[in-house]
Amino acid sequence: MSDFKFNISLSVLNHLGRNLYRNFITVIGEAISNSWDADAQNVWITIDRENNFFVIADDGIGMSEDDFQNKFLRIGYSKRKNEGAKSPGGRPYIGNKGIGKLALLSCAKRISIYTKTKESEYIGGVIDNSGLDEAIKSDVSPDQYNLEDINEKLLRPYIKDNDQGTIIYFEDLNEGISNRLEYIRMQIALSFRFSLVDPSFKIFVNEKQITEDDLNELAENTLFLWEINTHTDPYIEKLKQNPILKRKKEIRSEMQVHGFIASVKKPSNLKIRGTNEKLTIDLFVNGRLREKNIMEHIPTARLVESYLYGQIFFDDLDSDEEDRFTSNREGVLADDPKYRELLEEINKMMNDHILDDWDEWRVELRLDGDPDNTRIKRKEKKSMELFNAISEDFTPTPGTPNEDKVNSWIDNLSKEARFNFVSYGECFVSENLLRKVIEEKNIPLSKDASKQAEKYKSLERNNKLNADIAFEIRENNNDLLYLDMADLAKEVDSFIPNGTEGQNIDRDVKRYKPIRNALSHTAILTKPAKGILNATYENIKAKIKILLEKQ
Repeated sequence: MSDFKFNISLSVLNHLGRNLYRNFITVIGEAISNSWDADAQNVWITIDRENNFFVIADDGIGMSEDDFQNKFLRIGYSKRKNEGAKSPGGRPYIGNKGIGKLALLSCAKRISIYTKTKESEYIGGVIDNSGLDEAIKSDVSPDQYNLEDINEKLLRPYIKDNDQGTIIYFEDLNEGISNRLEYIRMQIALSFRFSLVDPSFKIFVNEKQITEDDLNELAENTLFLWEINTHTDPYIEKLKQNPILKRKKEIRSEMQVHGFIASVKKPSNLKIRGTNEKLTIDLFVNGRLREKNIMEHIPTARLVESYLYGQIFFDDLDSDEEDRFTSNREGVLADDPKYRELLEEINKMMNDHILDDWDEWRVELRLDGDPDNTRIKRKEKKSMELFNAISEDFTPTPGTPNEDKVNSWIDNLSKEARFNFVSYGECFVSENLLRKVIEEKNIPLSKDASKQAEKYKSLERNNKLNADIAFEIRENNNDLLYLDMADLAKEVDSFIPNGTEGQNIDRDVKRYKPIRNALSHTAILTKPAKGILNATYENIKAKIKILLEKQ
């Protein structure tokens, strides 16, 4: 056997991703994941923005000297490969490849690790990143680089009344702590679902426990919910019990994927105050955040995306020996077949359910929908936007006695407005274009038409007198403007020879008139009436287009 053997340089730490972790939440996440894998029941996070440090302590099984040297400091040590799929306490391991711990080396000048088991005293060391950089630059071999001694006085305030556990102190953070405490708490509540689901695992930030209540503001601005393959989560239950949630739906998938996607009232509800960050739809694998904003890889270029957030759980990406994650451990390799399959499934969910549901539900709630959704006719969508703008003038003040009753009346009208507003607009445009045809072609008005116009003028004069109105109401007193569709159709038909395209509008208008009159008087139409009005209008529209283009 040869005497040759590998000699690994410390620089491999950089190549594996030591300097790639820049997200503060990612670093916290890696430490929390380690605490979970160590069967901790409690994790205490202390954040001091003013003095630029934070500490993570837990009551997990801790590490002996051998564990610390040959497991924690051994980059690439896999708990799953060497110890099985579950921790001694029966928890499924989040960590796998033994590379994620490099996140702990990324964000601070100095990192102190202090740990003990039930059988041992506290042991540990300090990683000084400036010293490590110098060692890498000088090509010092790993067995020649020693960690610095622990400053026990610095860590003593964070030792709890536990007979085991680990403390990690991050000193002099490279980029400071820009995130507000409320944001950090919310991100932890969203990112570490097991802290909400498993009562045996609690996370505290500055002595206050993380619970689903840290997501109250988000829940109170969430209107719609899509559950994927029955997803159990205290936050989902909070959403379902919140009266703000107006619509929910379960989406079934044959893939072993679960989670939820939700929509807020407006995009600003996803913005994190005081930062440039926003909530997104994130991918989790074995309980660990693996891809922030998965929709970046399946963009729909639709308005709805700016309203959505959620969590997708797909453990199959980490169920075998295949390493599907990027070097910085904060993403998934884009060309991995399993990952592509997942993206296609999410895209299918979006197109088969969420895009149309969102638009339909928004319209039902008198909110603007998606202008790019072609499944709802453009005219209907615009009519609903107009109705929504008008109905705001009559929306009751929250808390008033008749709030629910009046809102139900407006909701019922909104269903009819989609049809009525469009139909009235079609009538307005078609009648005025017929008038233009008559003017353009110099069609003389018949005696009957002039007589009818005079009748309407006389009636208007009397009404003005009764209302004590002295000013002019109409900009133009042309006789044509006093004639309705039926009168106009007769004049046009009399001018066009029989058998000519566009002729016999009058015949369609006779069926159109009684329903049109009811519509003009803001009546709610029956289903048969709507059908006749639509069909007749299509014929009238076609004939008017012929008159405009060909005659």
